[in-house]
Parts: sequence; C-alpha cells; structure tokens
Amino acid sequence: MEGLSLHDHSKYSTIFFWRVVVAFCVVLFLLAVLLLRMYHLQVVEFQKYQTASEQNRVQVEPIAPTRGLIFDRNGVLLAENTPNFSLGIVPEKVKDRDQLIQELRKILEITDRDVEKFSRRLNQRRRPLEPVAIRNRLTEEEIAKVAVELHRYPAVTVDAKLVRSYPLGAPFAHVVGYVARINEKELTKLDTTNYQATNHIGKLGIERFYESSLHGKVGLQKVEADARGRVLNVIERVPPTPGKNLRLSLDSRLQVTASKLLDGRRGAIVAIEPKTGGILALVSEPSFDPNAFVLGIDHKSYGELRDSKAKPLFNRALKGQYPPGSTLKPMLGIAGVEAGVVDWNFSIMDYGTYQLKNDKRVYRDWKKGGHGRVDLRYAVVQSCDTYFYELAFRLGVDRMSDFLAKFGFGDLTSLDISEARRGLLPTREWKRGAKGLPWFPGDSLNMGLGQGFTLVTPLQLAAGTAILANKGKWVRPRLTMDGDLDEVVDQIKKDMDESESKNIMLKDPQNWDRMFAAMKDVMHGSRGTARASGRGAKYKMAGKTGTAQVLGIAQDEEYDETKISKWHRDHAWFMGFAPFDDPQIAVAVLVENGGGGSSTAAPLARKVFDAHILGEYDVEASQ
Repeated sequence: MEGLSLHDHSKYSTIFFWRVVVAFCVVLFLLAVLLLRMYHLQVVEFQKYQTASEQNRVQVEPIAPTRGLIFDRNGVLLAENTPNFSLGIVPEKVKDRDQLIQELRKILEITDRDVEKFSRRLNQRRRPLEPVAIRNRLTEEEIAKVAVELHRYPAVTVDAKLVRSYPLGAPFAHVVGYVARINEKELTKLDTTNYQATNHIGKLGIERFYESSLHGKVGLQKVEADARGRVLNVIERVPPTPGKNLRLSLDSRLQVTASKLLDGRRGAIVAIEPKTGGILALVSEPSFDPNAFVLGIDHKSYGELRDSKAKPLFNRALKGQYPPGSTLKPMLGIAGVEAGVVDWNFSIMDYGTYQLKNDKRVYRDWKKGGHGRVDLRYAVVQSCDTYFYELAFRLGVDRMSDFLAKFGFGDLTSLDISEARRGLLPTREWKRGAKGLPWFPGDSLNMGLGQGFTLVTPLQLAAGTAILANKGKWVRPRLTMDGDLDEVVDQIKKDMDESESKNIMLKDPQNWDRMFAAMKDVMHGSRGTARASGRGAKYKMAGKTGTAQVLGIAQDEEYDETKISKWHRDHAWFMGFAPFDDPQIAVAVLVENGGGGSSTAAPLARKVFDAHILGEYDVEASQ
C-alpha cells in the first residue's frame, strides 16, 4: 500500500486487530440472533411446537360403533352386520392412480362401475390417509391374490369392516328399510363428531326412524405412527358404545306369508294386534332387495326399479292413498245409529238405484235390480249401496267426517313410522279451499260408499279396524316392542295419558256387538259377501269387503272388467278381525286393480288369519 512500509509491523497489527474485532462482533451478533431465535422457539412457543411434534407422532383415530341388530318378536334376525373385505387405495400415497388401477385390474376384476364409484368417493369428505374403497365383497380367493402382490403397492390396502345385511331380503325392505352411504346433504345435519368413522346411515323404515339408537356412540384411540402414517403402537383407547338392538312387533313368518300371498300382484297387507297396536305384518308388493343399496346400487339396476310401472320402490302400505270403498260401511253404520238418523230396524226398499230430489243423476247399487227390503244389518252383510246412499244423505258430511276421524282417518296415527301419509278425510271447508266449490249432497252419497274424495292408506284402514275390534279403545300402531328407546319413550307415555280421551264412547255400547254380528255374517252368513272365504274356518271372524272404483262410469254405461285396461280396474279391499269373540289380529288387504274385494282380497285375509291363529304359515322363518 502507498505510504505504508512493508516493514511497519505496528500498523499491520492495528489493522488486523480491528478486522478481528469487527469479525468477532459480527459473529457475536449472529450468535445472539440465533440464541434469541432458539429462546423464542423453545421457550416462548414451546407449547405450540410441542403440540405439533406430538401430533406428528401421535394420531387420534375414531372407532366406528357396531350398529344395533334388528329382530322380530320371536327373535328372528332381520338386520345384521356381516364382514366385508374391501380393496382400498390411499390417495395420498399414490402419484398415478389410473396406472395403479390398471395394474390392479390384472390381479382381480374391477369394473368401470367400480372405478366410477371410487372417483365419486374421492370427492367426498374423509380423513387424511383414509383408504377409499374401489372393490367390495372380496372373496377368499381374491384376498389371497391381492395379498401376494400387496408388497408392490404401498398405497393399496385390504380392509375388513362390518356392513349391514338383511338375511330375509325383499319382504322386509319397506318396513325395516336399509342403510346406505351418507350423502353431502345428510352430512350437514349429522353430528359430525359421532359420525367420524361411519360411512352409512339409515335411509328408510326402522333403520331411518331409530338411527340414533341403532348407530351408537363413536370411540377413539390414540396411536403412535411413523412418517408414512403406519400405526406402530396404540397408546390409549376409548371403546365405542354399540348401537341398541331392536325387537320389533313384526312376526317374520306372517310377514313372509303375506308377501307370498300377494304373489307378485301390486298391493299391501297390514296386520295389527288390536290389544297393543303392535304391527304384526306390513307388506307392500312388489318389493326390492335392500341388500343392493348397502354398498351402492349401480345405475342400471336402480333405473329398472325407478322406472318400473309396478313401482317396487313405492311403499303402498304407508304411502298409497286409495278410495276405501265399502270397508267404511261398518263405521258409518254405527255413526248413523249413534246420530239417531237410523236404527237397526229402519229399512228401505232397494230397487237397485237411488235418486235425490230435483237431481237427474241416478246412483246405482252394485247389484242390478237391488236387494229388496233392506235394514242396516242386511245392508252390511250384502254391502247394499242403496241403503248407505240414504244413510249418508241423512248423516251429512259433518257427522261422517267427525265420526271417521275418531278412527284415525285423515291423520297420522303411527308411533314410529315416518313415511306414512295422512290420506284424505274430506270436509266442507276442505272442498271449498281445495276445489273452490261448496259441498253438494251428491258428495255425501259418494262419501257414504267410501268413494269420491275420501282416501285412506292400508295402514290407516288396519289401524281403524283395530280400534273397531277394540270396541272403540284407541291404540296407536307401532313397530317396536322396546319401551326404553329415546325416540319413543316420551311418546308412549304421552299416548297412555291421552288414550282415554281418544276412546270412542257410544251412547249405546251394544251397537258395537250388533255391528260385529253383522260383520260376522259377512264371513259366515248364508248371504254374506265373503262367505266363501269364511267357509270351513275353525274359528269365527268378522270382516267387510270393499271395491273401489278407479274410473268413473257414465250414467248409460255398465262396468265391464274385460273392456278395461288392468291398470284401470277396480281396487279390491278387505278389512276384518279374528277371532270374533276375542280379536287377536286386525287386517287390511288391498290388491290394486284386483277387482272385487270378496273374490280377491277376502281370500288373502282368510289365509293371514289362519297363519296367525292356527300357525298355518306358508314358510317357517329360521329361529
């Protein structure tokens, strides 16, 4: 350097000294910054990073509870849980899913439908590192094939889970229901904490109504995992609470028998125990296999069910609303006597037609030429339309509606069935609001025959028949026999408190017995409309047939079944109870477009009675 001697050691030492001091200060400053950062991380934010570190090592996993089982009244299993081995893929562990799927297809069969469902599940909410199933119900042979190759595919798993199964299948689909995968809409309404490990939920019937009891409570376990998410050790475990088992009032033998009796015909059979309101059978045909919905039904199969003209997905027993026809005549007969508009001795001359004053319309009896001289008892036995035209005219809509409402018509009467409909019990106010018209006397005549605007469901008619069999004692239809379930215990107590106020109290209780005698003659009398079905019985039964028109018939025409499409023929009805002196079962039978109630519905009811009372079941359900 200029002006600096090479031999000036003192100045060189001074420059070196200051350079060392500056370097030392820089190092000291950086060390201080590092120490401050370490202090901040290890002391100030200790709790935060300790938690993060612990979460890297320890994971909390939910444990799905075991769904409760469903039994019939005799202990026959209606809904169980069976092992399902599924092939799954962990999305986070694979880079090229399409290639992986192609390689898996070389090992076992994976359909395009399986891939489609897998893709949909990828978009649903799930936990990190949770496998997404691409194939369910693997056989032992398929499990063995996958196990041999599993080491080559870290992202592939074979998982065993319990899935819902319905061993008795289609006859119970509409009453027990089924479970299926939770959809996005349901997720917004569920307790997400309790359903963390659950993929399925009740969609229909008992499975849906008692979902909270059947599901149970989720469990938890803390596990130690490595960087790849593999579980190394279980640190702590809180076991799940299994769902409650349900015992239903259904008799599986009667349910299967009733299903077979319909033999593919469109219709419904509902049987109730009058003393308790317990539903013994609730059948809607045609039906479907509920097992197909548990793990996901394919589009083609669902489309066939949805688009079928026979509507197998439609629950006729609960949702079907039909004109009840002459099955309401026993109730209306009692209403007439109670109101004093007729008595048991009042009679008319029936020539086969009926006309109102100043009305040109002719109302016809089902029997051409009429029944001659008819009183109330004979009008029920022979189902004389002309007599009930007169009775309905005298009663009027107000008294008919009020009395029929006491049997539960036009209302939701069931305790634990959420899909049931109300039917329609018309009133003056209803017609003016719905149709914008006043109530006409002709409307009353139609109502007196269970036609016109009146609509009932098979469940409603069975419930009304049970109340009739109880001589007015009110019972609410129910499917469960367990009285400690959260969903029903309060309602059961409420029903017990209100039952007396709902009971039908007649001015003359003997009118029950007189009407029962007429209904017995329907089945066993020499001129009863259902005498063929009552013939040879080892016990006495009471009943009433009904035929409900689907198409109106013009004044100058007569009903000819052979000229009408089968989809427009009359509905066949029957309601009744047995044994006559101590009713154990009340039944409502509907056969859509089945024709006459006496020829079609009554024979089916007789076999239902025989099955329950005499044990003559068409099939013996396994015990």
